[in-house]
Amino acid sequence: MAKVLVVDDSLSVRKVVERALLGRQMEVVCAATGTEALERIERDEPDIVVCDVLMPDKDGYEICEFVKRHPRLGRTPVLLMSGIVNDEVRERAARVQSADVLSKPFAADDLLRRLEMLLAPLVAPPPAPVEPGMPAGVAGPLLTGPLAVNGHGHVEHGHGHVDAPAIASDALAPPAAVNTPAPVAVTPPASPITPSPPPIAAATPAPAAPPAPAVATGSTGVLKQFAAIDGVQWAVLADREGFLLDACGEGVVDAEVAGALSACLTESSEGLGRELGRGPLHGMILEYAQGMVVLYSVGASALLAIALAEPSALGKVRYFAKKSIPELLQAV
Repeated sequence: MAKVLVVDDSLSVRKVVERALLGRQMEVVCAATGTEALERIERDEPDIVVCDVLMPDKDGYEICEFVKRHPRLGRTPVLLMSGIVNDEVRERAARVQSADVLSKPFAADDLLRRLEMLLAPLVAPPPAPVEPGMPAGVAGPLLTGPLAVNGHGHVEHGHGHVDAPAIASDALAPPAAVNTPAPVAVTPPASPITPSPPPIAAATPAPAAPPAPAVATGSTGVLKQFAAIDGVQWAVLADREGFLLDACGEGVVDAEVAGALSACLTESSEGLGRELGRGPLHGMILEYAQGMVVLYSVGASALLAIALAEPSALGKVRYFAKKSIPELLQAV
């Protein structure tokens, strides 16, 4: 199982990566600071490091340099994350020999593709050793049960070998064919013909019962129920930093962008609420020329964005949101 070290001072980013890699045959360890990351690298020896560029003490470039100069872990790939990916960031990443730069916010699928690509050379099985003097295409001794005869005429068992004379090639040849007379066919005496019994009609199998409809649960189930409301186009669940957690709906376009922009709107609106003394944000309604977008706060870590094509769906959306927010809180 590959071990992935995630280094980011943002708790939500670490949680997003942990959720994305859950059930992917990857062990995830985390560090919130550059100093903690260096300790984790020494102690855990990860197979790959995913590190944010901007850190409070040591930045991602310094951590990447530490890994590349490490006497044992110098070949460990380092995937940097940055909210701004421009020529300067790419040049600095190249100088410290980073494997790649991932733009934030990112989709879980994009992260998984990058990690699988970087981990592929590490998990590929090594080629079987070829002993000198053996014919081309033979990767080792030919095994026959617990013993094996190799190309040098040695009988091998485990790690040792016992000298034995080479087996002549004609000794292994199949025996010559022996001419055997063909068997003479004997015709049995004719027997009286017995009429065949009438065919028995095969029992018609009972029709299989239709499978029970799957009951959607968790955040996906809640978003599907929102999308099933007439007039709703899509529903998106994102964290407060704009990372997409889940999405559902017909023709969901740029769900990652919708989550990121919703996070920006929520953050600015919460700041406005604090300045005006209105308390924490519960939700907001944005009305546009071609529909509406409704935003709801899902605790302190996530938010819900719903796109409406018909204003008449607003009442149902608001009613269902009050019932479903507690369930979304448990999901995130």
